[in-house]
Amino acid sequence: MAGHSQFKNIMHKKDKQDAIRSKLFSKLAREITVAAKLGLPDPDMNARLRAVMLAARAENMPKDNIERAIKKASGADGETYDEVRYEGYAPGGVAIIVEALTGNRNRTAGEVRSYFTKAGGSLAESGAVSFLFDHVGIIEFPRETASEENIVEAAVEAGAEDVQSSENSFEVVTALESLREVAQLLEAKFGEPRKAGLVWKPQSTISVDDETGEKILRLVGMLEDNDDVQNVYANFEVSDALMARFAS
Repeated sequence: MAGHSQFKNIMHKKDKQDAIRSKLFSKLAREITVAAKLGLPDPDMNARLRAVMLAARAENMPKDNIERAIKKASGADGETYDEVRYEGYAPGGVAIIVEALTGNRNRTAGEVRSYFTKAGGSLAESGAVSFLFDHVGIIEFPRETASEENIVEAAVEAGAEDVQSSENSFEVVTALESLREVAQLLEAKFGEPRKAGLVWKPQSTISVDDETGEKILRLVGMLEDNDDVQNVYANFEVSDALMARFAS
């Protein structure tokens, strides 16, 4: 019985991982289609498309899926998505920005509002919390790409604003309007980055206790699980133990 139970647990985890991966691929495909529709279907001529293709490759999205999403942009019967940004407050006064691509604004707005309400937060007007974030470009390279000194030197020469290092990667921060130019210069020197795109970076973060943190993480989880939601940004910090518990 123990072996059978263990097998069931493994299969349950695998099914859960497969479902998460499938949802991620669907969201990436939607972003690829929108990027290709708004610009040229050539990633060398379309910075947004190139950025999402980098993200897709980093997640091991099959090449056929990527090509199919690009072709879908030129189809006359293809779905049309609106880009929408929602802003709100989570418990503890934490600010949250939600980016979505939706074919039905009313449906998505209602769903996002319900998530905030269930979590004890509230949806706010556009601009209510975005001033607490900087809208910047991020170019990420694996740690083994080069030494920190070489990355920093190249980033300064390319016109980047900052370089932040972690155990596994370097993140080069750029101004919104210079992302493409900086990314091209760094790619010429170090090869293709792990990812490159625009993000909402909090200017500072709020530390919250585990009880409040659980509510916020549940809210973020509900938002990220929504098919229309592409990205969620928040300005909070929780304990490593709580993060590990939610990640497992």
